[in-house]
Amino acid sequence: MDGLFSDEIDLNLPDSDIIYYPDFIGKKEADVYFDLLRNKIPWQQDDITVFGKTYAQPRLTALYGNNDKPYSYSKLVMVPHPFTRELIEIKERVESKADATFTTCLLNLYRNGQDSNGWHADNEKELGDNPIIASVTLGQERFFYLKHRTNKSLKQKILLKHGSLLLMKGSTQEHWLHQIPKTAKMVDERINLTFRIII
Repeated sequence: MDGLFSDEIDLNLPDSDIIYYPDFIGKKEADVYFDLLRNKIPWQQDDITVFGKTYAQPRLTALYGNNDKPYSYSKLVMVPHPFTRELIEIKERVESKADATFTTCLLNLYRNGQDSNGWHADNEKELGDNPIIASVTLGQERFFYLKHRTNKSLKQKILLKHGSLLLMKGSTQEHWLHQIPKTAKMVDERINLTFRIII
């Protein structure tokens, strides 16, 4: 990982195309977006089924989009709300960096250190081949872990800052898994906006 003090950090991982923008949204503006989304989004906690077991997701979620297409994962089907003004503003800024037009945003609210997201890839069939995923962090910074599917020696950890953007493109989802693990530390709430294209 180079260019630590630049506005763009290429993770330079094999079989991937991952770029991190630590200062994508300035702190004051990111604070405003966090408060608006925290209070206006109809957050919900759904049950998911993983390896035959059903349990409450360890975070709250919401789905927004502009084409009414649902999104499915872990036997859960979510139907989108129409984009809000704030989400459209953020989406347009993300699109200018990503050189892509996103249809959908899956929002996650991590309420504390016990809220998490286990190892997975964003490779659902609705996303098509080589999907582009743009992840914006607002609020509490949390560690984001990556591991290669077949080469166990290939791992990476990055601290996702308040106002940052992580862009995953190309064959990343085919070759890499990622997670936001639990932490025993006392941490505040984090909102994560994951923009994607549902075809």
